[in-house]
Parts: sequence; C-alpha cells; structure tokens
Amino acid sequence: MGALDGILVADFSRVLAGPLAAMTLGDLGAEVIKVEPPAGDETRSWQPPTDSEGRSTYFLTVNRNKRSVALDLKDPEDLKLATELARRADVLIENFRPGTMEKFGLDYETVSAANDGLVYCSITGFGRTGGAAMPGYDPLVQALSGLMSVTGPDDGEASKTGVALVDVIAGLNAVNGILAALRVRDRGGSGQRVDVNLLTTALAALANQASSYLNTGASPSRMGNVHPSIEPFSTYAAADGPLMICAGNDHQFHQLVRTLGAPNLAEDERFTGNSDRVANRDQLRPELESRLGLDSVAYWTEVLGSAGVPAGPVNDIGGGFRLADSLGLDLVDEAKGVRSPRSPIELSATPVTTRRRPPALDEDGAAIREWLGG
Repeated sequence: MGALDGILVADFSRVLAGPLAAMTLGDLGAEVIKVEPPAGDETRSWQPPTDSEGRSTYFLTVNRNKRSVALDLKDPEDLKLATELARRADVLIENFRPGTMEKFGLDYETVSAANDGLVYCSITGFGRTGGAAMPGYDPLVQALSGLMSVTGPDDGEASKTGVALVDVIAGLNAVNGILAALRVRDRGGSGQRVDVNLLTTALAALANQASSYLNTGASPSRMGNVHPSIEPFSTYAAADGPLMICAGNDHQFHQLVRTLGAPNLAEDERFTGNSDRVANRDQLRPELESRLGLDSVAYWTEVLGSAGVPAGPVNDIGGGFRLADSLGLDLVDEAKGVRSPRSPIELSATPVTTRRRPPALDEDGAAIREWLGG
C-alpha cells in the first residue's frame, strides 16, 4: 500500500510542471487519471528524441503511474464526464492560462461547491492577477526572473539551464502544497486551493542570490562556475580536463593544498580565511592549477577524495547514471519497456512504486468513461 493509497487525482495538466506533480503523487500511491484533449498532451509530439517504439521521450518523462482518457471539453458529453471526475477527485491539478477552466465550469469555485474536500492545484506562469495573460514558458521565466543573468560564463552570454528547471521546481512546490492541504483535510478540515506560479518559484529558487539582492540592493552577476561566497569552489584545469573542487571550509582548503604539495598556501595571508580567498581568487587559481595540471582528473579525484576534499570530474549524463550505479543506488526504473529515473523519494514503510508505464493516448478511455457513467 502506497502512502497516498485511496487518493484520486484528476490531472488536467500538460507539458511538464503539472504532469510532474501528478506523477509524483502517483509514485506515492495515488490513482491518477490524466485528462488529455483528443490530440493528446503536446509533449507526445515533442520529438526527437524518441524511444525504440517512436514515443516521445519528453512525454515519457513525467507520465508514469497514470491512466489516460481523451476528453474534448468543448463537447457537452465529454465535459459532463470531466465534471463528474472533478466531483469525485481528492486532488485536481491544472496548468492552463488563468480563465480557461472557468470557461468550462471547472474552476475552483464551481467545482469545490460540489466537492468541498477537493484540493485544487493551479500552476500558472505569472499568477492569476496582473500576470494572468502572460504565457508561462520556462525559458521566458528564466529570462524575466533573473535566473539567466547569473547563469553562464562571466565573459559570455547569459544562458538558460540545460533543463526546464523552473518547471521542475514548480511541480515539486505543487506537490508540497497538495500534501500540506491533504494533511489539513485529514485533520477534519475541508479542501482548499493551492496556487503555484513559475515566476515566484524561480525567484525563491534563486536562494542566496535572491538574498544577496534583497539585503544589499545590488543584483549579482554571472560568475561562471565560481561561487560568489566560497573559494576554492569551482572547476579547475587538470592535465586532461576540468576538475570540480568544493573546499567549503578552512580544513578542506588545508587538506587540498597539502595534497597538492603546496602547504605554504594555507599560511599565505592572501588565502588564510575564506573571505581572503574570495577576495584573492584570481591569485589563488593559478597556484592551484599549476599543480593540478601535473596529473589527470581521475588521479586528483582519487587522491583528493582520500584526503577528504570533495572533488570529481564533470560527467556527462551517462556518467552520472554510471556513478549512481557504481554506488549501489537503484535509480533506473523500467516498466514494460519504458526506462525512467526512479523517484528519488525513499519511504521505509510505504515505498514508492511504478505500477503503470506512461499510457498511450486514451488507453484507458473506455473503462474510465464507463466508471464515470458515460
């Protein structure tokens, strides 16, 4: 039995943030019904890449543990079924532009009047007030929020992250809100609305960079792989490539320079404390790289690790998965030919499970329609 066994989720969302939230609830044991338009979730056609059966790997990313029904909300009979699903659901997730669900009578106010226990989660780009008309695409939010301004090399163009990270974080924020609302309901309360938007998600996720701006009034700038507050905490050139070193305290710095054969650097007044090292990082880097350049990334990873200094290569994604496998982390899940990263959540008594591969469009439509009375 999963942690959310008995919870019914009506997933009216598409693309990434909403489907990720719904899939996470499904991984935790909830029954998730994915409501798709007749043409399907847009990501079904976002390809390449595809798997061996021609399915979009993007769609496969966030749609396991769901059943699919295709409903045309402009059709009265299909809308009636969608309304009945919302009436029965414990959780409803949608990420349409504000005002869309109202057109179909599936907005929170209307649905909750018939289902006061419903936890209704809306994910928008810029909220439901002044930014309601703005399209919520992840790269746009990365640009407008300032995330791009601190991403990329200091002497190059601002860059988005390599994945739609704001969408991912928004989906996880939605799960947090939904679980909190279910907890309130379990204590005898009613359902409630959960609102998450991409802009505030991005601004909150800026963490120390946002705090720097709010408390100094100055916007941080791009620094490449360098950390604004810690040194050495970046990539450095070894003989055959970049090596990530994260010496987060004085002890680790001392161990680093001893292992490099330059213990005198720990006594150099330019590098004595972290703030000194940050102020003089341009002088410290060549001192470190002149020694790191004498051997390989693999060599330094081993010897620095043995000395208690966090260090390692810049892997590609395949290297990341191989590392997890070598560490005994059971990360890859396979369900009827579809491989995906297993949920990173581990529960000892109610473990997450994959019960269904991502569904074909309307794969469960007939059974769901019959269950809803259609």
